[in-house]
Amino acid sequence: MTFSTDAWSAIADIRVAIDELPFLTSLADGSLDQGVFRHYLAQDALYLADYGRVLAAAASQSTDPDDLIFWAQSARTTVVVERELHAAHVADLAGATPSPTCRAYTAYLWSLAGGGCYPALVAGILPCFWIYDDVGRRMRERVGDPGGHAFGDWIATYGDPEFAASTARAREIVDRVAAESSPAVVARMHEAFTTAARYEWMFWDAPMRLEAWPV
Repeated sequence: MTFSTDAWSAIADIRVAIDELPFLTSLADGSLDQGVFRHYLAQDALYLADYGRVLAAAASQSTDPDDLIFWAQSARTTVVVERELHAAHVADLAGATPSPTCRAYTAYLWSLAGGGCYPALVAGILPCFWIYDDVGRRMRERVGDPGGHAFGDWIATYGDPEFAASTARAREIVDRVAAESSPAVVARMHEAFTTAARYEWMFWDAPMRLEAWPV
């Protein structure tokens, strides 16, 4: 069994909880409030600005040239492609402030980047790829042609075969790194993967409350 297969199985309860989130169920049927969606996208833009930098950090820490190229290209895609999606819905991203969940998630990823353990870093990066690919692909299958859907551009972005291919490549890297690591490092990888998956749930839960700093 590969690391990614084992890690994915270990977060089965988290994945079920993600599928049941009101944000995603109402996004899928098109009933999600547009204000809630804009709030989510503003936070997502702030998150991805840091996520892109974390991907670049993974590129810098890799000793494999192919890994370096993949993480660097992924960082570019995060900044360029997804910025277009956010700009189409959120007029003033400059005025957005990171929510507590957004700040906590990005801070956690930065802690992995600063920890000096490349295997743990890439394991923590993977859930953002994989969970979005899994949710987006299944949502697109249910919706069919996203052209007339209220949130069709979001569904098309994360249900896209190219994004699925990037996810598969990220899994390959993480699995190879895990196979080359000691049991202690693999345990750190599992902790990073599971923690990031929990943050994915939190990130999709927060918009329905229009989460902001309480004081």
